[in-house]
Amino acid sequence: MDKMMCESKELEFAIFCIENIASRLHVDAQKVYVTLSEQTNILKDYIIPEYEVLHTQSKDYIVDDIIDVMHERGVKL
Repeated sequence: MDKMMCESKELEFAIFCIENIASRLHVDAQKVYVTLSEQTNILKDYIIPEYEVLHTQSKDYIVDDIIDVMHERGVKL
């Protein structure tokens, strides 16, 4: 699979994660994005590298898992 195709799928997955975390926590998706990418490195250091494993799980599992990572790292929205 070419690199551009992989990056496209990872980008789509990142957006999926951000939107669903925002929905679950009743906050704006932009705030979630800023928190995961600028205030922490969770997007770059966890969500994208773990794409191959995470994307095979259910939506609820993915959202719960990322929220758990946020709590472990002391991240609050």
